[in-house]
Amino acid sequence: MPKISQKGQLMPSSPIRKLVPYAEQAYKDGKTVYHLNIGQPDIKTPEVALDAVRVHSLDILAYTRSEGSEDYRKKIAQYYAKNNINVSHTDIIVTTGGSEALLFAFGSVMDSDDEIIIPEPFYANYNGFSIASDIKVVPVISKIEDNFALPPIEEFEKLITDKTKAILICNPGNPTGYLYSREEIKKLAVIVKKHDLFLIADEVYREFVYEGNEFYSIMQEEGLEDYAIMIDSVSKRYSMCGARIGYLVSKNKEVIQTALKFAQARLSPPTLAQIASEAALNTPQSYFDDVIVEYEKRRNTLIRELKTIDGLKVAEPKGAFYCIVELPIKNADHFAQWLLESYDYNKETVMVAPAAGFYSTPNVGLNQIRIAYVLNEQSLIRAVHILKEALKVYPNN
Repeated sequence: MPKISQKGQLMPSSPIRKLVPYAEQAYKDGKTVYHLNIGQPDIKTPEVALDAVRVHSLDILAYTRSEGSEDYRKKIAQYYAKNNINVSHTDIIVTTGGSEALLFAFGSVMDSDDEIIIPEPFYANYNGFSIASDIKVVPVISKIEDNFALPPIEEFEKLITDKTKAILICNPGNPTGYLYSREEIKKLAVIVKKHDLFLIADEVYREFVYEGNEFYSIMQEEGLEDYAIMIDSVSKRYSMCGARIGYLVSKNKEVIQTALKFAQARLSPPTLAQIASEAALNTPQSYFDDVIVEYEKRRNTLIRELKTIDGLKVAEPKGAFYCIVELPIKNADHFAQWLLESYDYNKETVMVAPAAGFYSTPNVGLNQIRIAYVLNEQSLIRAVHILKEALKVYPNN
């Protein structure tokens, strides 16, 4: 029998999605499942985006340009200008989700066995993207005791070798909700210029910043034009995860020209999704204002309720809509499966994402979970209560 590739064997299962069969069985068993495991907002997609698809006048669902339609990219550039990011439409490549933008970035700036430094815990798929690209993740560890604050910049420099090609951050962070300060971005800018590295920033949660804190993009930092690569997406901003539209943005023309070759190889991003995403740019500011108020209330409610559980630690996020929780257990993978397979509280249970998959360092985060607060406040209160009761009877503490 032919053998599966080593790369395929190394590819990790998603800590977010691997428990889906157990959740489906829980539904079949008549249980209600509160989904705290995945960043799928329950906020409605803007009507202006859905209407654009409903009333389109296309006769043929044809390819678009590999970099995305010119009109759409010009409007994206206008959106960025409103957010104090000055880029041209020629600095933008429209991709099939932020995931493809990251793959294009990795393929454009790194070769096999090159290294990329990433503060961990990080978005779990960075592990998968690095394996698919045959590159090595070098983690900078942050800790829940420090609210996952960025480690001292000196820790980054200690890890730089002749194989290091880039530093990757997620800002605000998934899964921690950590928000990078302007000063931290400036320190990272100094490092990448000093060592001639790329700074890649996954900024898909830029709108989700709380308590009046400032979001500062790497694209706003002067002098980073040749070093900065920004990853973006419509998924969270407009609650359009299924559109699968993202962007790779850089003022480095060589990066854009190289990424375009990858884009040409996959032909073009999806046409109808671009129509919806272009229309979404007309979403009124009031939509975002209401969303931020709602998520800040959810965050506050979730943190308050979690703190009532004995032995639990939780990091308080400043952005995005996730938090990491450390539970008084040994193995969160087993616990998450047990919740779905063997436990219910009045025919209700919860689905969480084990956090070990958000690390690349072995045996770290084994007793942690990521919670996405994408449910309404009452559902969050109920879900935490179920979690609290489950911990009282969980047999493998």
